[in-house]
Amino acid sequence: MAAKPPAGDPVQDAPEVAAPQHAAAGLPAIGHTLRIAQQQMGVRRTALTLLRVNQKNGFDCPGCAWPEGDKRHKAEFCENGAKAVAEEATLRRVTPDFFAAHPVADLATRSGYWLGQQGRLTQPMYLPEGAESYEPVTWERAFDLIAEELRALSSPDEAVFYTSGRTSNEAAFLYQLFAREFGTNNLPDCSNMCHESSGSALTETLGVGKGSVLLDDLHQADLIIVAGQNPGTNHPRMLSALERAKAGGAKIISINPLPEAGLERFKNPQTPRGLVGGGTALTDLFLQIRLGGDQALFRALNRLILEAADTTPGAGAVDEEFVREHTHGFEEFAAAARAADWDETLRATGLERAEIDQALRMVLASERTIVCWAMGLTQHKHSVPTIREVVNFLLLRGNVGRPGAGVCPVRGHSNVQGDRTMGIFERPAPAFLDALEREFGFAPPREHGLDVVRAIRALRDGQAKVFFAMGGNFVSASPDTEVTEAAMRRARLTVHVSTKLNRSHVVTGARALILPTLGRTERDLQGGGEQFVTVEDSMGMVHASRGRLEPASPGLLSEPAIVSRLARRVLGAESRTPWEEFEKDYDTVRDRIAAVIPGFEDFNARVRRPGGFALPHAPRDSRSFPTATGKANFTAAPVEYPRAPEGRLLLQTLRSHDQYNTTIYGLDDRYRGIKNGRRVVLVHPDDARALGFADGSYADLVSEWTDGSERRASGFRVVHYPTARGCAASYYPETNVLVPLDATADTSNTPASKSVVVRLEQSTPA
Repeated sequence: MAAKPPAGDPVQDAPEVAAPQHAAAGLPAIGHTLRIAQQQMGVRRTALTLLRVNQKNGFDCPGCAWPEGDKRHKAEFCENGAKAVAEEATLRRVTPDFFAAHPVADLATRSGYWLGQQGRLTQPMYLPEGAESYEPVTWERAFDLIAEELRALSSPDEAVFYTSGRTSNEAAFLYQLFAREFGTNNLPDCSNMCHESSGSALTETLGVGKGSVLLDDLHQADLIIVAGQNPGTNHPRMLSALERAKAGGAKIISINPLPEAGLERFKNPQTPRGLVGGGTALTDLFLQIRLGGDQALFRALNRLILEAADTTPGAGAVDEEFVREHTHGFEEFAAAARAADWDETLRATGLERAEIDQALRMVLASERTIVCWAMGLTQHKHSVPTIREVVNFLLLRGNVGRPGAGVCPVRGHSNVQGDRTMGIFERPAPAFLDALEREFGFAPPREHGLDVVRAIRALRDGQAKVFFAMGGNFVSASPDTEVTEAAMRRARLTVHVSTKLNRSHVVTGARALILPTLGRTERDLQGGGEQFVTVEDSMGMVHASRGRLEPASPGLLSEPAIVSRLARRVLGAESRTPWEEFEKDYDTVRDRIAAVIPGFEDFNARVRRPGGFALPHAPRDSRSFPTATGKANFTAAPVEYPRAPEGRLLLQTLRSHDQYNTTIYGLDDRYRGIKNGRRVVLVHPDDARALGFADGSYADLVSEWTDGSERRASGFRVVHYPTARGCAASYYPETNVLVPLDATADTSNTPASKSVVVRLEQSTPA
């Protein structure tokens, strides 16, 4: 039997702290998984549901985007994936009676953890202007309200249509089609806040803004570099791939400001050795880098590779044939690399020269190298040049377009990459818009739209008046919390398509709607019979997802149905798009995707094959590069790194182990030794003592930015922790308040959440 939701918010005044762990998964992960699943779903539902996760005839995990191999375990899920499934398949329900008992003012005082624990939304809810509480509303009335506001706008560009990475390919394609037929490219998405820097850098250098490796490539690699990523918490099934690579002889270099248990040792719960033995040591070399020092590190490695080629010509330090035949810009790049300054490199990275030399020896011994990365590289001002330098590093030794080698940006949401493929992008390519126009017979807008940061500014300044979110928790995910919340409150209407309550539902415009939708785990019955949806994983594999549970409520609509009905109501009889047909039969949507998007030819037939299919990737498949030069581009940019004044620290925001993006499953961070609280800041003991903070003392975190505004997060327990010197770490969304809206990455405009200059001020527990 499932447990009841908490009646009140748990007290987090005094988090308990123990030593960090040095291994991930094993028996504790199994125990924690079963306990959370039983609390949310009960025993029988847990067994029925978890055994369908990531199976070829089951549903895709709503957690991370890590791919599945062709051979699947019966339990093809990780601890955090099971938590994500349990949260969605929970037996807890949020009914109209709940909203009657909890006015918005009350809900606004609750934590994100408490809101999420209340259960699944069951009916559309409406907050009229001036009302204190949400009230039930029919679907027809909800669509009329949205249509009324959209039609009243002076321009379609006064509407913002946001997308979360949970949205299926079919729903995303229909959503962008509706927005563009309505007349706007204002299609910000969660990728704007995470891997936009990766897409920007990879598109310029390789011609494709996605990773170039498949799962088998990791198994074949000689060297895997994991930079700015914590797979033990954020992509736990990746640890199995790293373990298999190690069994095949691969070496692993981890580059991160924090030591992370999952990269130290993996106790695979699928094996006896993982359950009762010592597991597998993963990292061969840990480079504990300062926040934002990665560009300087890869620039130094590139200098050393060039020098090795000078010292021993023809020994293969540089893949000269690949460079000659397939790349552009080598001479300018090489000049910049040779000019790398060692004093600056050591200052930027915080590393010793001997550590970098050791990494070089591992690089030169490898014929097949993969670099994996996540937010630790993408959320800095200089993230795009950093990732370009990673590409330089791989190009130099021909590590693109051959087995066991390539770029591997690891996506953090189950279909964030698929949504972008489907056209969820504020700056669409002209070829994509041309294809839409040919297929659907209307002229889509050509002017670029708003990304996340620009959308917040537009709402703040009164230039955007309607905000519609297809999933997600925009308010909690976005930077500069107070600015974001004030901006949302200026909207005429805010609409959220959601499965569960979150903070964004209580920070509203003048009017607000919550539209409850089916989850991945649930059966989707439409007029054309039982439907399935598709997703694209982090490595460009497209496959089907089929829910099997009965919907949480008869009042739910699927995301494709919501978009189709909204489009019919807003666009009316003038639209020639067959929205009603799309709602009834998702095969008809996939036929149109196949006609518009390259790589999806014969979509319906191919996706029905077990395991799905891989999208084409020219650099990987044929060493061809659809860039402006027709080749892979070396780049040369000045080395940048963040600096903190005396008495200040560089703060990175990060997840706890009991967290998935902004969804909080619990109040512990098991691997880092934190229990019963989230308001903690991890600081190196020497830095903390120098600043006058003992372990267990309390501090306010105050960020410093060029606008002179004070951004404060109060009452954080100081934890002496083995992070890199000069650096600190704390959980988001609690610390998003410290990230200035205008502190963004050059080119990508991604919030710079991994290098926030902060000072610590004495405080008392919250």
